[in-house]
Amino acid sequence: MFEDRTYKRTFYSAPQSVTSFVAAFLEPAITVLAFLLISRWFDEPLRRPAITLCFLVFAFTIPGRNRFHDNPLAAAVDIGVSWLALLGILWLFGYATDSLKYFEHNVLVSWALLTPVFQWTAVWTGRRIVRLSSARPSARRAAIVVGGGRLGVKVARALAGNRDNGVDFVGYFDDRTDERLHTEAVIQRLGCLTDVRNYVIKHGVREVYITLPLGSQPRIVELLEQAQGTTASLFFVPDVFGISIIQGRLQDMNGVPVVGICETPFTGTNALLKRASDIVLSILILLLISPLMLAIAIGVKLSSPGPIIFKQRRNGLDGEEILVSKFRSMIAQDDGPVVPQATKQDPRTTRFGAFLRRTSMDELPQFFNVLQGHMSIVGPRPHAVAHNEQYRQMIKAYMVRHKVKPGITGWAQVNGHRGETDTIEKMQARVEYDLEYLRNWSLGLDLQIIARTIRVVLFDRNAY
Repeated sequence: MFEDRTYKRTFYSAPQSVTSFVAAFLEPAITVLAFLLISRWFDEPLRRPAITLCFLVFAFTIPGRNRFHDNPLAAAVDIGVSWLALLGILWLFGYATDSLKYFEHNVLVSWALLTPVFQWTAVWTGRRIVRLSSARPSARRAAIVVGGGRLGVKVARALAGNRDNGVDFVGYFDDRTDERLHTEAVIQRLGCLTDVRNYVIKHGVREVYITLPLGSQPRIVELLEQAQGTTASLFFVPDVFGISIIQGRLQDMNGVPVVGICETPFTGTNALLKRASDIVLSILILLLISPLMLAIAIGVKLSSPGPIIFKQRRNGLDGEEILVSKFRSMIAQDDGPVVPQATKQDPRTTRFGAFLRRTSMDELPQFFNVLQGHMSIVGPRPHAVAHNEQYRQMIKAYMVRHKVKPGITGWAQVNGHRGETDTIEKMQARVEYDLEYLRNWSLGLDLQIIARTIRVVLFDRNAY
């Protein structure tokens, strides 16, 4: 389920570069433009607070997500959730800085209501333009796949499954006998490897995807030499479906092409954006919840003897050990080589601690861990070191989730994988969602997770 989606994102992004570039700036620009137009409509002058707001909004929303290929209803829901999350953050910032008074109430309300409508209209229009453009016969590109095995069929299905990309899959080329090929490849085989060059020239094929196994290197070299005598674009697809691809991309290392397979999404600008959002949001949230945290601290102290804050060793970025803070919710707290997971009606849990765990308020001190730089607001939830040592031997690519800082909340938690992981299947599902987060990270996704976390905390009762 996750690998097919990764394949499309990692190896078939080149034809979508123009739409991705437009999408990166479209929604941020529309959001700012909507504010400026609405301010103009109400005859509000463009003062310094308004300019500051525009810069903040643009910084929080760029890069925009490419929704041109999404279902219109799914795009509308995604836009609505992301916009509500952003409004919540802006309101917290305005409340904490007492800057809401600088804005006209009618302007803010109209902007809040109309912006998602403008965004969805732009996405729907862009979707129509992309479809119409790709439907023109002159814009269609014929593509063939060299290699009729399992990987070749995956590539062909990916090509045929999204006609909005302007690509028409034609068929396969392979030298092997029918018994060694996938059934779909046998039906659509057009010839052998020696036929590729002539077929490409005769039929005007624009793209050639080579999916032969690495053991066929001499044949691949010969095929490349022949195909380079044509004008077709050549793509080599390595068989990496046995591993989890994280932020796969081609890089240039002093003239040497290097294919990245497993890399953190937080490099360069993304790293600065992630850290800045963590600092700003953590400060705002801590300012707002400080009275609540004081009340919880008193409650913990009165409920049972022991420290207010419990610190447990967890694995952080790149597997380094960190200390994660929580309000103590149990009479006995374990941090040794064997750490029993909390269960329903756990005898170690105090009555007040059960309430904290059920509402996730025991996690609130971790916002200080975020400010320290050891954690992030959104990311894979950190597990006890003892649990990591156990699961890294049992679950494939388990430690890849440590390519980023652990989070207070995460993609797995808002998708139902919260609470006890009493089976290997539950932990494996949680890890799959963590890896999916690493593959698809964006600031918009972080805001969506924060918004969904609020709903989960209020209505979900799987935590204990």
